[in-house]
Order: sequence, then structure tokens, then C-alpha cells
Amino acid sequence: MSELTDWANFYVIVGSSAGALIGLQFVVITLIAQRPPVQLKEAGAAFATPSVVHFAVVLLLSAVLGAPWRGIGSVSLIWGLVGLSGILYAVVVARRMKVQTAYLPVFEDWLFHCLLPCAAYLMLFVAAFVSHPNVRVALFLVAASTLLLLFVGIHNAWDTVTYHILTNRPRGRDVQDR
Repeated sequence: MSELTDWANFYVIVGSSAGALIGLQFVVITLIAQRPPVQLKEAGAAFATPSVVHFAVVLLLSAVLGAPWRGIGSVSLIWGLVGLSGILYAVVVARRMKVQTAYLPVFEDWLFHCLLPCAAYLMLFVAAFVSHPNVRVALFLVAASTLLLLFVGIHNAWDTVTYHILTNRPRGRDVQDR
């Protein structure tokens, strides 16, 4: 399908980026695990896991859009299912953020962990319905969604790292011993 062929380079770049960032996120989590704060499990489920999920969705969408499809029907069904699943996952993340006690989320956290991912997944869901009358618009919605998820994941991974570096570092005597 020529409409998807035109997007091949875009999804190679975005998918490669997402794959590399998943690997880096695992390295960061491993390093942070050496000095785990109290309630890390609940906070991780609310703040770290969604970044890996968003990167994985970008990687999945890149792989799906790189496959040699004969028509838009199957692809749009996948977009719709991923979009709907992502919206439900954003609700789960919001609940996890509210329940965890390791950190009090501020507006920026709600924006980047719930609202923006929900918007990205909603774009995917809408793209599934827009694809039949207007493939070009649907493809731009999917591209915007994947970029938004990639940037949200980058922001959230950076936030996680800086939070742990600035708030979970050794204090007092431990600093002098190192």
C-alpha cells in the first residue's frame, strides 16, 4: 500500500529510537534498584513502567506500519485496539499515581503520565475510524500519536532519573565515604 510505503523512513527512525530508549530505561532502572526508596514498587508501577509501555507501543506501531499490508483495514483495526487499550491503561496509571505514597504528584506528573498519553492513545483510536474515508489524515494522526508517546516517554524517563539522582542520593557520612 503506497500510503504506508511513504512513511517507511519515519517509522524506522521512530521505532529504532523507541527500541534504544527501552534499553536505556532498563539500564537506569537497574542502577536505581541499587538504592531503592521506600514504596518503590508502587511508585515504579505508577511512574517508571508507563514509560517502558509507551516506548513499546511506539516500537509496536513502527513494526506494524513497516509490515507489507495490502490494505488499511487490518492496520486501522490494530490502531483502534492499541488506542483503546492505551486509554484504559492511562486510567490504570492515574489510579496507581493516586494510590502510591512514595511521591505526591504535581500537575506536570498528571500531564505527562496521564493526560498526554491519553491524548496520544485517543488519536490512535480516532485514526482507526478516520482511516476509511481519509487515509492521509489517519496516517498523520498515527504519526503524531507515536511522536507524542516517544516524547512523553523521554520526558518521564528523564524525570525519573533526575528525581532519583536528586532525592535518593546518599546523605551525610555516606557521601564522604565514596
